[in-house]
Amino acid sequence: MLLRLIIFLLCQAAGAALGWALAGAWGAAAGVALGSCLWLVVDSWRAARVLAWLRSTERIPAPRGAGLWGEAATRVRRLLRLARQREQASDARLADILAALQASPNGVTLLDAQDRIEWCNQTAQQHFGLDATRDALQAIANLVRAPEFSAYLASGDPAQGVLLSGRASTPAHPVRLEARLHAYGDGRRLLLSRDVTQLEQAEAMRRDFVANVSHEIRTPLTVLIGFIETLQNLPLAPPERARYLQLMARQGERMQRLVEDLLTLSRLEGSPPPGLEHWLDVDELLRQCHAETQALSAALAPDGPAHEIVFPPAQQLHAAGWLAGSASELHSLLGNLLGNAVRYTPPGGRIELRWQPLAGGGVHLAVHDSGPGIAPEHLPRLTERFYRVDRGRAAGTGGTGLGLAIVKHVAQRHGAQLRIDSAPGEGATFSVEFPPARVRPAPARAPAAESPAPAVP
Repeated sequence: MLLRLIIFLLCQAAGAALGWALAGAWGAAAGVALGSCLWLVVDSWRAARVLAWLRSTERIPAPRGAGLWGEAATRVRRLLRLARQREQASDARLADILAALQASPNGVTLLDAQDRIEWCNQTAQQHFGLDATRDALQAIANLVRAPEFSAYLASGDPAQGVLLSGRASTPAHPVRLEARLHAYGDGRRLLLSRDVTQLEQAEAMRRDFVANVSHEIRTPLTVLIGFIETLQNLPLAPPERARYLQLMARQGERMQRLVEDLLTLSRLEGSPPPGLEHWLDVDELLRQCHAETQALSAALAPDGPAHEIVFPPAQQLHAAGWLAGSASELHSLLGNLLGNAVRYTPPGGRIELRWQPLAGGGVHLAVHDSGPGIAPEHLPRLTERFYRVDRGRAAGTGGTGLGLAIVKHVAQRHGAQLRIDSAPGEGATFSVEFPPARVRPAPARAPAAESPAPAVP
């Protein structure tokens, strides 16, 4: 302000001096007035430039100059620059927040006070079949027409959430969603949705597992308790008593096998996969499984025709090579595949084990039987725990319903792939392909199982 006053006084003094020189005292007075008017015109012009710049909607350069109006323009320009930087920082933070919401595995939908869509991420669009651009400011109730969702939207207790079918749900592949509303701001609501299909399937599997275990154990327990009561209350002849004891022992063995298979599954699921430190002699493993398969066949059909059990020739077995992994797990895999083939193939049928090296260095192991075959609708579920194609027929085979589940877990832990091919009346083939990293050629002299890896020439 002092500089502004000094300039004003200088303008008056210059006018007075010029007027005095030209016309004396009256000229000095007129010069003072003329200097004041000249200063006022220049100051008004500079003020008009600043006001025009402030009023402009276009981005034009700010007027520059000294004095009060120049300083005002400079300060406004600095404030605008700081505001623009804050705006850009806010936009960047908003973009980061929206990117995080887009990356969320849960659906996020912002609703206004009238439950109209303000914004939604891609997951919510997939869950409800929305389009963020097309459906902006559309009522969510008009787009998600499930009756249970409409009732939940209108309810006074939104914290409970609601379960509904997803837009992509089909009878073959059901999709279940959980939607939950949360209030925020001035009457607005946040709609969160998540896919709970796997959780519901896991819960259903847990219920089925508990029910199946209870059923599998309750049946032999009922038989045992019945026989025990008979032995306690009735005087039986020695032959009949021996027969009852034999049946009781059979039911006890059945429960023992069930518990052992459950423990095996628990161990497979809770332990790290086997590495490449231990190598198993395939020749010795297959010979052991061959003997066990023949013994099981004789035990299941002592009076009927024996199964035709075909293994690779001795020379091919000797050249089968080595497998890296757990000997007990691989023995369980082969034992369950061969045991199922024996149990579900009628006496006199053919069971063949095939061992074929693959061109890429892996190996193809297959067990083929000439049994009744399996319908296509059962194939995807065969590796589920306790799943049986024919429960009535399976009850007399002595199986626990966990064999193929164990086979699947062992194959996965060894990096192998299990494949099942079957058709009614054409038997079944269960094949496992091991990767090249777990296969070594046989050395000149076959060492014992679970010994260190042989030197590869």
